[in-house]
Amino acid sequence: MLCHDHAILAGLASGKELALLPAMATRHGLITGATGTGKTITLQTLAEGFSELGVPVFLADVKGDLAGLSQKGEPKGKIASRIQELQLPERGYANTGFPVCFWDVFADLGLPLRATISDMGPLLLSRLLRLNSVQSALLQSAFRIADDNGLLLLDLKDLKSLLTHLSQHEALYRPKYGNLPKQSIGAIQRGLLELEAQGAEDFFGEPALNISDLLLTDAWGHGVINILEAQKLINNSPKIYACLLLWLLSKLFEELPECGDLAKPKLVFFFDEAHLLFDHAEPALLEKIEQVVRLIRSRGVGIFFISQTPADIPDSVLGQLQNRVQHALRAFTPKERKAVKCAAEAFRPNPALDISRVIEELGVGCALVSFLDEKGVPRIVEEAAIIPPQSHTGPIESGQMAQIIQHSPLQATYAKALDRYSAYEMLAEKMQVPGPKATKKDEDPLEGILATFAKKAGQQVTNQIARSIGRKLARGILGTLFGGKA
Repeated sequence: MLCHDHAILAGLASGKELALLPAMATRHGLITGATGTGKTITLQTLAEGFSELGVPVFLADVKGDLAGLSQKGEPKGKIASRIQELQLPERGYANTGFPVCFWDVFADLGLPLRATISDMGPLLLSRLLRLNSVQSALLQSAFRIADDNGLLLLDLKDLKSLLTHLSQHEALYRPKYGNLPKQSIGAIQRGLLELEAQGAEDFFGEPALNISDLLLTDAWGHGVINILEAQKLINNSPKIYACLLLWLLSKLFEELPECGDLAKPKLVFFFDEAHLLFDHAEPALLEKIEQVVRLIRSRGVGIFFISQTPADIPDSVLGQLQNRVQHALRAFTPKERKAVKCAAEAFRPNPALDISRVIEELGVGCALVSFLDEKGVPRIVEEAAIIPPQSHTGPIESGQMAQIIQHSPLQATYAKALDRYSAYEMLAEKMQVPGPKATKKDEDPLEGILATFAKKAGQQVTNQIARSIGRKLARGILGTLFGGKA
């Protein structure tokens, strides 16, 4: 147990303990450093500490070596030497595994993680599809039409059916919703085909993730560490990866109640390869990301971004990441020297350290560390040896992972995909019956559809419309964050 006085021991500097105060975790954090310098070890150590304190964790495994959190560590080589060198057993260090839940968009190495098209919303979808402003506005209109007419958008085939319908009946919708250019509809449809090729069909659908299922503890009060298997996702679909994590943060903000400052967070969210979120992001989206990072603290959620240098993070977001761990950076080019300078300037100075020089000379497993004190003031940066994880470092056997997945209490909830009656089925049936004439019903062209299906679907349609209204309200909140309309 390495949590002393309700603080997470992260490193030692000349015998002095450098600990992260859980009450300050919602002030967010940053873990940076070049590849191979120990960022993953730091992430794993902090995740263990939060779990021991009863705080659930969400993190993405982008290299396939975090599954070891589930197994008891068996230190060898340099890690075993570090444990003895730092006299960690005397400080409560004991090898153990932690409760984990594996998630996977492709359902290969974890429970399926899904979202509905409706919950994702038009703005994030626009970014995924790389739409221009005209195409994005059209997608907003398509969502509005679906909401106004009780059409559930659950998976890709629902959205594709709606777009095809709008292309064929544009004149009916023009008076109320404006022009719906076929060229723009075609561009969106081509983008959806590209998303399908990247595996998005597995992601969009039901049962969608219930945020409360990320906030679990085990029978001993340890926070469950939710591990998103992200190797395949980040290699094949980096935009889906970035938008998925941003969507999760948005859902947390929408659905968790405001709670003010807590003794420990409700959840800590580690965002690895954070530069993917900000690469080529338009100014409006950057502004909304900044708002999410700032406001989600009031929901009791702490965010730690992991990237190579602080320069990967926009200044407006970087200023909110107040707990910092900087691993080594190498500077051989002017750009790299600038990155080192940027990293050095991110810390509260220590008169005894030449921070820029130290950053270049840090060994593997060592880092510059500055956490907030109990008053929320950054401590003076110190050079530290990072505490090795108590769990296994690296991948685990496929049989071990399969057993954990099979025995997950959430297996029965998420394992089997659902395909409810939604926009695809409604519009497919519309093609088989006479539709309303474009006369008095121009203002509500799908009224005839709903009337046609009322007898066939009965109360099911009524329930779906109610659910649609609920999603519309939820997207209204998301729209407040992301500048769109519900």
